[in-house]
Amino acid sequence: MRAVTVCPGVADSLRLVEDHPEPLPEEGAILVEALAVGICGTDHEIIAGGYGEAPPGADRLVLGHESLGRVLEDPSGTLQPGDLVAGVVRHPDPVPCPNCAVGEWDMCRNGRFTEHGIKALPGFARDRWRLPPRFAVGLDRSLAPVGMLLEPTSVVAKAWEHIERIGGRAEWQPRTVLVTGAGPIGLLAALLATQRGLAVHVLDRNTTGPKPGLVRALGATYHTGSVCDLDFEPDVVLECTGAPVVVLDVMYKVAPTGIVCLTGVSSGGRTIDLDAGALNRALVLENNVVFGSVNANRRHWDLAAAALARADPSWLDALITRRVPVEAYTEAYTPEPDDIKVVLEFGS
Repeated sequence: MRAVTVCPGVADSLRLVEDHPEPLPEEGAILVEALAVGICGTDHEIIAGGYGEAPPGADRLVLGHESLGRVLEDPSGTLQPGDLVAGVVRHPDPVPCPNCAVGEWDMCRNGRFTEHGIKALPGFARDRWRLPPRFAVGLDRSLAPVGMLLEPTSVVAKAWEHIERIGGRAEWQPRTVLVTGAGPIGLLAALLATQRGLAVHVLDRNTTGPKPGLVRALGATYHTGSVCDLDFEPDVVLECTGAPVVVLDVMYKVAPTGIVCLTGVSSGGRTIDLDAGALNRALVLENNVVFGSVNANRRHWDLAAAALARADPSWLDALITRRVPVEAYTEAYTPEPDDIKVVLEFGS
């Protein structure tokens, strides 16, 4: 069996293993044939040796957390052979903490969670994988070309759920949304915003390539330049770049009683000038909220599946700028300038 693997913590140890062991029954009752995995910045950081953790007793970690597969067998009866399925990435910690105990494992408090293809669980970039039924999300057959987008969509589904919970603290009638960054997370965040009937603006530094057209195809407005140049104050901001200057600028730009959701992960190591007093004054006097959001629990995966089923299939397909067969895996993990979402394909 083929599997794309790395030695965690060792830069440039990416390898396609041709004789990887079959998935063990204890991994889960549902046996799945891999169709594709999406590739994101997390994969690139693991390949660079930044982080990652192999399963207990293993030297190498199978990559891949944005999954799509076809069920081969499911003795539990949750799914049927031939069904499309994606695997929930994060599993709860074994203690469990109060959040993991009630299924909110995306909010784990002790850090002992595990994650497929990232932390102590084998990923989905292998010919076959297994899952327990509670972590297997069935997909409509119409999503066969794009089902690997479910994982990033689950991240923004959670973000929107939390935004709406926070907005419920008062009489909240948002009209305008700003999304900073037109990568996969930003574009999917914009998709879910348009599905809510909001006026959507997307800010990105690219002036060419597919991103402006994808934004306009949603009925949203595409901007370049800086946050400070925008001539409106958004009610909601989804910050998807992690760029420190952009993070600070949106905190100042958001409208009174506005909400800023930070989904971009900053690399750190960069210092910028900050008037902390002025920022604090603005946030306090305008009753603004700034919060971070990452990962998702099963509820968010189900919300994401429903959102993708409502979306224009051709628009979703256009997010995938390269499809690369597993035999050419090194090409898939080598970024190109106009990449949005790159997909590694295992089967048809």
